[in-house]
Amino acid sequence: MIRWLTCCCLVIQTILLCAEDWRQFRGPHASGIAQQPHPPTTLGEHHIRWQTHLPGRGLSSPIIVGNHVYLSAAQGDDQSTLVVMAFHESSGEMAWKKTFHATGRTMCHEKTCVAAPTPVSDGSSLCVLFSSNDLVSLNLDGTLRWYRGITVDYPNVSNSLGMASSPVWVDGVLVVQVENDSQSMVLGIDPESGTNRWVLSDRPKGANWTSPIPILHLDPPCVALQSSKGIHLVEARSGKLVGAYLDGAATIPSSVLVGSTLLTPSHGLTALDLSNPDSDLSVLWQTKSMSPATASPMVMDDAVFVVNNAGVLTRGSLDGGRRQWQVRLKGPFSASAVGFGHHQYWVNESGLLQVVDVSGQEGQVISSLDLGQTILSTPSVANGALYLRSDQQLWKIGTPPLL
Repeated sequence: MIRWLTCCCLVIQTILLCAEDWRQFRGPHASGIAQQPHPPTTLGEHHIRWQTHLPGRGLSSPIIVGNHVYLSAAQGDDQSTLVVMAFHESSGEMAWKKTFHATGRTMCHEKTCVAAPTPVSDGSSLCVLFSSNDLVSLNLDGTLRWYRGITVDYPNVSNSLGMASSPVWVDGVLVVQVENDSQSMVLGIDPESGTNRWVLSDRPKGANWTSPIPILHLDPPCVALQSSKGIHLVEARSGKLVGAYLDGAATIPSSVLVGSTLLTPSHGLTALDLSNPDSDLSVLWQTKSMSPATASPMVMDDAVFVVNNAGVLTRGSLDGGRRQWQVRLKGPFSASAVGFGHHQYWVNESGLLQVVDVSGQEGQVISSLDLGQTILSTPSVANGALYLRSDQQLWKIGTPPLL
């Protein structure tokens, strides 16, 4: 009986731990939506639980697995030293740091950097992609599993502005979208060996910074690949094309999935039906009044939200994209939002973190916290806290302990 109870407790702890993890760009299902417990909504300096120095530049988001925060950076004048780090989630103290030398091109636009893609984890290991198209696989203790320079195999997979698409881990396959104006492709990689399972070498040519979206309700699971041509839906395990929408899409803000509907930045915002995909993905609705700028759309509180170039947050209905209200935030924004329930967290490029209550007849900024540094990276959420990074600092923002 005691042994049975012990096993049950271990199972429950494992489930809770997985629920708290934030293992990829924009968290579970790439939605930006946090699970319980949630971060505080009224922010002040006392909510900064810790901040720690970072050794190099980076636009990647932190990921949180168990008791550690994992992050990438790039060091040196030419950003050729690639860094992967782990920090203790409770204290911010560095647990380990590993460095590698870039094998691919490190030239980037001044606003971005080599450590732009966000790492991804399956819960027992992690993979880190850099703009140089170097792909590193490590155990969670920092032990190297394998290292692959994608440009060694495909010399023209790069662009002069820098790569930024974050990989995803779907159905036992690491999906890596390396699209550019020369040798554009998507790789399905075996996460155990680092070798290709499949290659889509006929991808649209053009710089593309969107990330694949996991489509887990389909059998077998798929990924949605967004490009300037539109959306391609492919099986993660095989790379087989399932369906497509070919009326164009944005190349910076990524799509977001709600139920079986994919909301895609295309002609403003386009809702695609993925409930029973066929060769041509069905358009449910389309609206030009919901056009996102750099930040990806977010779905919460039974509505869809986008921010435009002027920093205006718009709430629209999920059954047609009809505008419900607008509120001006202090922008501009490069980072996408994260949130839970009725609250969203937006951090602008100057480091001002704004909490927005979206539940009323109009949106309301209910608190803010100025972190005082340039922040272009999307926050992450786990363990009732926000994790944000600049080039110089990593912050944990949460409820202070009771005295």
